[in-house]
Amino acid sequence: MKFFIYFVVLPLVGFGFTFVSNAEKSEIIEPVTQLEKLAEGFLFTEGPTSDTNGNIYFTDQPNDRIMVWSVADELSTFLQPCGRSNGLSFDNEGTLWACADEKNEFWQIDSRKKVTVVPLKYEVKLLNGPNDLWINGEGGIYFTDPYYQKPWWTHTSMPQDIQGVYYLGPDHKTLTRVINDLVQPNGIVGTPDGKTLFVADIGGNKTWSYTINKDHSLCNKTLFCEMGSDGMTIDTEGNIYLTGNGVTIFDRNGNQTAHISVPESWTANVCFGGTDMKSLFITASKGLYRIRTSVNGTKG
Repeated sequence: MKFFIYFVVLPLVGFGFTFVSNAEKSEIIEPVTQLEKLAEGFLFTEGPTSDTNGNIYFTDQPNDRIMVWSVADELSTFLQPCGRSNGLSFDNEGTLWACADEKNEFWQIDSRKKVTVVPLKYEVKLLNGPNDLWINGEGGIYFTDPYYQKPWWTHTSMPQDIQGVYYLGPDHKTLTRVINDLVQPNGIVGTPDGKTLFVADIGGNKTWSYTINKDHSLCNKTLFCEMGSDGMTIDTEGNIYLTGNGVTIFDRNGNQTAHISVPESWTANVCFGGTDMKSLFITASKGLYRIRTSVNGTKG
C-alpha cells in the first residue's frame, strides 16, 4: 500500500481548498501554486487541445459547441453546432480534427471554420462513437471507439462487435483496427517521437503502452499502470496525466507521483497550453480549470 502526503496549496474562491498530493516528490506541480477556475456554465466540458499559439480549444458536447480559451484569457465560441464533437486535436497543418459523434464522423475544421466531413465505417458498419484521438507526425490518426449511448442517436445498441482502437491513415480513407482486446478504451496519447502509444482502458481500469511499428500497427503491449482514464496527456519528460477523479500524474515508469484534486464531480480531460506550454488545462464537468507546472507539455 502506498501512502501520500496531502497539503493545502491555495484556497480556490467559492470551492474551499485545492489539494495536490505528493507534489513535493514529483516537482511537477510547484509547491505554491493555485488551481484556477477559468470559466463555468457549461453542461459537460471535454476534448481540450492547444493550437500552435497556445490557445485552448475544448468542447461542451451537450450544448453542441467548440469553445476557445485564448492566451489573452478570453473565452469565445469557435463553432456551434459542431456535430456533437468530443475529442479534439490539431494536425501539423493547423487543421482542427474533431470526433463528431452525432453521426460518428471525423470533422476537419480549418481556421475559417470550413468543415470537411470524413465518414468513418469499419467493415461497412457504423463505429460505436469515436471518442478521443492522437495524430502522429505523418497525419495518421489513432483513436478510441468506446460505446456510450447518446440521446441524439436513433440506434440503441453497439454497432461494432467490440470497443476498439483504430488507425486512420494519412489518406483519410484507410481504416484499420489496431487494438481489439480492451474492455472500454477511452483516453489516448502518443509520445512526441511517435514511437509509443498509451491507451487508457477505462472499463478495465488499466492504462497500457504499445510500441508503434513502422507500418503503424502496434506491438509490445505493456501494463503502464493500474488505473483507467477518460482523457489523458503527456509532458516532454514522459510523465502521463490521467483523469477521472481529478488529475493523477504518473512518471514514465508508471509510478504515481502526484494528484490534483478538482472541485467537480468528474474530470474528463487535460492538455497543455499557453504561450510557454507550462499550463495544464483541465476540462471538468461544468468548468474549465488551469494550473501551472514546472515542465513543458506536448501537443498531445
